[in-house]
Amino acid sequence: MTKTTAAKTSKTTKTTKAKAGSKEGGVPASQLIDEKIANLNDWRGEMLARLRALIKQAVPGVVEEWKWSVPVWSHGGIICTGETYKSAVKMTFPKGAKVEDPSGLFNSSLEGNVRRAIDFHEGDEIDEKALKALVRAAAALNKS
Repeated sequence: MTKTTAAKTSKTTKTTKAKAGSKEGGVPASQLIDEKIANLNDWRGEMLARLRALIKQAVPGVVEEWKWSVPVWSHGGIICTGETYKSAVKMTFPKGAKVEDPSGLFNSSLEGNVRRAIDFHEGDEIDEKALKALVRAAAALNKS
């Protein structure tokens, strides 16, 4: 194997490991999420930390993963991701179009047939009861 091929193989293996598992470069996903929250150092970090806590309360045994350079919460499949942008923290539910949302929390990615999202902005209040119900419904959908 040439030096270039070896480097490509090594890089591919590392990338695959990061996508397939809960660790990137051997670092546990929970630690990567902690670091993400700490590095934001503003309202977005606080919001992401609050959302993370609510997800863990809603679905005991939820698995924290790190995929696509964002936090991912799974339970029998992906429940949601936690993405951060300059003016929003977004929870994306990959199967959100199939999840009942009686409280109308979904406010983003409404046009598609599969995913739905919730954008949280600075100062937004979280309807904790409704969000936990939504997270539980998304987790239940993974089992069906």
